[in-house]
Amino acid sequence: MTIRQNTPSPEDLMNMDRRHSLHPWTNFGPFEEKGALVISRGEGAHLWDAGGKRYFDAVGGLWCTNIGLGRAEMARAIGDQAQRLAFSNTFVDMTNDPSAQLAAEIARLAPGDLNRVHFTTGGSTAVDTAVRMVSYYHHARGNRLKTDIVAREHSYHGSTYLSQSVGKRPGDRVEEFRYKTDGIHHLACPNPYRRPDGMSEAAFCDFLVAEFETLIETVGADRIGGFIAEPIQASGGIIIPPQGYLRRMWDVCQRHDILFIADEVVTAWGRLGHWFASLDEFGVQPDMICTAKGLTSGYQPLGAVVFSDRIWDVMAAGGQRWFTSGLTYSGHPVACAAGLKNIEIMAREDLLGNAARVGAYFQIRLKALEALPLVGQVRGQGLMLCVENVADKHTKEPLPDGANESKRISNACEDMGLLVRPIGHLNVMSPPLIITVKDVDFIAEVLEAAILRVTDDLVREGYRLG
Repeated sequence: MTIRQNTPSPEDLMNMDRRHSLHPWTNFGPFEEKGALVISRGEGAHLWDAGGKRYFDAVGGLWCTNIGLGRAEMARAIGDQAQRLAFSNTFVDMTNDPSAQLAAEIARLAPGDLNRVHFTTGGSTAVDTAVRMVSYYHHARGNRLKTDIVAREHSYHGSTYLSQSVGKRPGDRVEEFRYKTDGIHHLACPNPYRRPDGMSEAAFCDFLVAEFETLIETVGADRIGGFIAEPIQASGGIIIPPQGYLRRMWDVCQRHDILFIADEVVTAWGRLGHWFASLDEFGVQPDMICTAKGLTSGYQPLGAVVFSDRIWDVMAAGGQRWFTSGLTYSGHPVACAAGLKNIEIMAREDLLGNAARVGAYFQIRLKALEALPLVGQVRGQGLMLCVENVADKHTKEPLPDGANESKRISNACEDMGLLVRPIGHLNVMSPPLIITVKDVDFIAEVLEAAILRVTDDLVREGYRLG
């Protein structure tokens, strides 16, 4: 006898979720009142909710669905690996076929002598591992005090206790949580749009580098072990630093024996048109790269710390130390099989080239939105873009938080079948690398209509827009 299960309705699913789920970054009031949008299917760059409505996903999941959803060959690769070997731990002296192959493939694609790979479950755990590796490396060289980490304001490096302490994005630090503060320092955000009035971009860059030098002098080079930077600060607002900034910060690190950690959780795997962006786009050879997201295009959870032979040699010297860091699912065979297939697809279809070509058109197409009264700046690179909304274009003053204009814009876009991400006073986009020129036109047209609709509403409500 077969027992037939009732298929939950869209409303049933929303109520199940609202009754039982705690989402990442849950905003309790709106969630308890309205619940969450239930997504049931994805194909390419499109999603369908449980009610059957279709959306173009200009968010790319969370910066990650690079090859697009619904790939049959990816599903086969995952299924075949799950049947052949669903799990094998990689602790101490065990590995598995896909883990070994993917480590070698990442090393082949990574810049310089970054030939060593430590697999994690995502970007947060990759950053967590990299920060601890800084201490391990310097301790192994006899510099036991050289453990401090330098990051920047408006940075996002993950949500473990350590990685969220290293990051410092407005809104992430809530009073209900505690954060590690000792041994972590934050420099100014390298945002040219928000630089001091009357200061040129070149002078702003000089200021930022001098600030780093001053911090080293104050704290002591014997205490600062690592500097961590996203080449482009993603969730912090698509912050593209001044010309030459990253290279000059790298030079400072070289002079003071400070490891340079590139947080490429977002910028790697084609987002800027390169496998990795640090060297190819910004001329920086990191000591470590943290990566995740586009490594599997979101088909499986997987992250990695890619680090230099030099770091390995120091940590391994003498052969007596243990690297006591890792996770049950480090080097998971199914996740690594997905990573291998993902790289194969990206190379075969020239998705890096497509990201560069269509990304250039995307920049031009969205830049036209700066003519709208609510838009202060459109900025981005490759397939990372954001629209910053302001109350006054001249002073760059934002609207009061209560205006909630970015969320209202994203809601209006959603009504018209487009998903964009609201962050503070920004609307952020990171579409799949399979995006076409026609898709860009759709995004631009819908986003413009949404901004105009919300602008009219704000004016009717008495907000002054300059």
